[in-house]
Formats: sequence, C-alpha cells, structure tokens
Amino acid sequence: EPGKLVNLNTVVELLSDHIKYRRQLFKLAKSDVIKKYSGSALGWSWAIIRPAITIFVYWFAFEIGVRRGNPINGYPYFLWMIAGMVPWFYIRDSLYTSSSSIRKYRYLVKKIKYPVGTIPTFVSLSQLAVNIVLQLIMLTIYIVYGDRPDIYYLQIILVNVGMFLFWTPWALFSSMLSAMSSDFLNLVKSAVPALFWLSGVLYQVSRIKSPFLRKCLLWNPVTITANTYRNSLIYKKWIWETPVEMRNYIIITVIMIVLSVWAYWRLKKDIPDVL
Repeated sequence: EPGKLVNLNTVVELLSDHIKYRRQLFKLAKSDVIKKYSGSALGWSWAIIRPAITIFVYWFAFEIGVRRGNPINGYPYFLWMIAGMVPWFYIRDSLYTSSSSIRKYRYLVKKIKYPVGTIPTFVSLSQLAVNIVLQLIMLTIYIVYGDRPDIYYLQIILVNVGMFLFWTPWALFSSMLSAMSSDFLNLVKSAVPALFWLSGVLYQVSRIKSPFLRKCLLWNPVTITANTYRNSLIYKKWIWETPVEMRNYIIITVIMIVLSVWAYWRLKKDIPDVL
C-alpha cells in the first residue's frame, strides 16, 4: 500500500479532468460567486462589508482598546495588520467553505456525473476572485496612506499563485474526507479560530522568544503567506530573500498535493454512494 500512495493514473485523471472541464470550471466559479451573494439587497457589497467589519473590530481592539498597535517598520499598525488579514480571508474560506464543497455541490456528482475532483477547484477559484477584489482595495488603502506603488507589488501575484496551489489541494483533500464524515468537517471548523491566533496574522512571529516555536510557525502556511504579503508591501523583500520560508512552503505544498491525490484515489468510488 505505501508504494501506491500516489497512483500515477490518478494524477493523470485529475489533470485531464481539469483540462477537459476548464471552461466549466470558470463558469461554475462565476456561478458560485453569484449564488453566494444573490438574494440579499446589498448583493456583492457583502464581499467587502463582512471583511471590513472584521478588520475594523481588530483595528479598534489593538489601536484604541489595548493600545498595542505601535507602528511597525515606520508603517501604521493598521497597514501592517491588513497585509495579513486580507489573505487570511481567502484561507478562512478555504477552511470553512472549500472543505464542504463536495457536500454543497453533491447534485453535480449524483445527477450530472460531473468529475468530483474538480469541484473544490472551482470553489477555490471563486473565493480567490473575491479575495483579489479585497487585495485591490488593500493596495488602494496603502496608496491613500502615502505608499508609492513599486515593483514589489507585483509579487502579490506570485503569492496568490502560491496560495491557490496549496489551498486548492487542501480543498480536495478535506472535502473528500468531509463528504465521507461530517466529523472531519466539524473538526476543521473547530480548528479555524486556533489556527488564526497561532499564525501571526495579528502579531510579529519574529518577536516570539522561543526559537523552537518560531521555527514551528515557519512551517505554517498561514504564517508564511502573511509574512510574504508584508515582505512585499512593507519590508520590500523578494520571496528568495527568505529562503527558509520559501523552502518550507514548497515542501508543505508538495505534501498537500500528495495527500489530496491519495484521498481522491482512495475515496472517489465511494463518494457517489455516500452522497
């Protein structure tokens, strides 16, 4: 069995399904976004309002409440904070929504015989599209605060690719397991708040006194993503200037891809019956 951990035929099947259904992927991603915000008077505005309220609450708590929002590297704490918060919203949705994507779109599997392995992909695409809008608003805020756009802004594109390459396989892995057992989905949702507070979204990981804990956090994809956003917007560093984080992210992404292929290989035949 260990030798069959990643079946090459399964990899080929997943890739061919994505290529064959590439047009449907984008159409379904668009439909997912529309469906998410339809039926309310404000519609698309909720994609901005909800994150804005969350950011305001944390800004108020740290700037006004506990008064710990000291400037970081000459930048207001608010700018430093949103550089970590904005990508977190995509990651949070990947943990909450993408993990239940196969359950949500079970009719595609049961009635249309749509390839189950591509469902998490279009859900992840829809969430990334919404997050890109938030990123553009974030960059506008930076410019309003007086930050001059530079070449490092372009690195955000690479970070988005990196996020998609990790969290889409995660979506496949977790949604396959969640389709088999709602206990796994409940476990994931319960772990989200802990992951948020343990990932350095609101604080500097480099200031943690324990070297062991700092090293552990640099294997956390959320920590690495938040750090890379801040390196791009505040510290003006390229991803290769933090080789440890880049190496760690590549390793955990490869592991996540392997796990997602394994889950698909083992469970794809059982999913239609369970759903």
